[in-house]
Amino acid sequence: MQILAVDVGTGTQDIFLFRAGLGLENGLKLVMPSPTMVVWRQIRAATRRRSDVLLTGKTMGGGPSHWAARDHLRSGLRLFATPDAGRSFNDDLDQVRREMGVVIVSEDEAAGLREVERLSLRDLDYPAIEAAFRAFGVDPSPDALAVAVFDHGAAPPGVSDRKFRFDYLLDRIRSSNRLSAFAYRAEEIPASLTRMKAVAETAAELDCPLVVMDTAPAAVLGATLDPAVAAAERVLVANVGNFHTLAFRLGPGGIEGLFEHHTGMVDRGRLEALLSALAEGTLTHAEVYDEGGHGALLLRTDPLSVREGEFGVVVTGPRRARLRSSRLRPYFAVPFGDMMIAGCFGLLAAAADLLPGLSGPIREALAGAGAERPLWEVEG
Repeated sequence: MQILAVDVGTGTQDIFLFRAGLGLENGLKLVMPSPTMVVWRQIRAATRRRSDVLLTGKTMGGGPSHWAARDHLRSGLRLFATPDAGRSFNDDLDQVRREMGVVIVSEDEAAGLREVERLSLRDLDYPAIEAAFRAFGVDPSPDALAVAVFDHGAAPPGVSDRKFRFDYLLDRIRSSNRLSAFAYRAEEIPASLTRMKAVAETAAELDCPLVVMDTAPAAVLGATLDPAVAAAERVLVANVGNFHTLAFRLGPGGIEGLFEHHTGMVDRGRLEALLSALAEGTLTHAEVYDEGGHGALLLRTDPLSVREGEFGVVVTGPRRARLRSSRLRPYFAVPFGDMMIAGCFGLLAAAADLLPGLSGPIREALAGAGAERPLWEVEG
């Protein structure tokens, strides 16, 4: 039994091929440029060639691809996009037209365009992943697929994107107070989560069960699998991502509190203050939202005490170095010896909750079974 876990970030996509009976430390993995970075390079190359560009395919993550598209248009070149592709920049296509200058075209109009470079967008590029594994003689055909992406959600007209995102986080906690509540089977993804829906559409060709999860909770869930973190009864875990920082207070009853902010808006001192207030039970929603973040929630306001010699905060994420040498005594989680694959391990833990028919081998591996078995024993 195999499960392919793909954690799609802004800089990298982190890929882990789980095999039943093989210890996670011996699992096969890739850390490669993210899909949006691939598109960033493609658009920049087209700009250098002075070529107009047509974007087709699915809604996917923005960031670098958005910046490259903006620069392409500013250079005086044209950029066309089908509606689904255009929503990679903003769910409001009128804003994509008006503020960026992208020409939105129908699928039929796109088919008739000439003298343009055609780029197909998608967050999940299974053919590329398969080709990479097969180059080393590995067949990655999955019995299940687990993918993590950050989905801001398509806010209704007139509703703040930040408010909509945080209301979504609150709704998931109220539905089930556990980190795997941020994961869905393909058929259960809400219509407002357009990026996750696009992943499900792309993955449909694989004809296997799919779990899609929000990236930050996946990374935090993966961090809790580090033995030192798992041994703590109550703990503060922060995923410091490229664009967003999401921190959770976790205890025996589940999630005790959280906040989400934009990483670029908080330096180390401000991040320390927010994490301290979350641990002390004094952080308010207004304090985060009014300075441009998404918000905060406290379900328990009693202080999260830290005993002598313990870490003050567990840290994961690509910008975790922001808390290096912090007064909060950070512990950089390394579940199964690999911080970069923390989100994939979180995806596997969520898949065990959502796919009970496959949960046995996953839970055995997460518990450390088969840790010393080499690859040839499993394949033999």
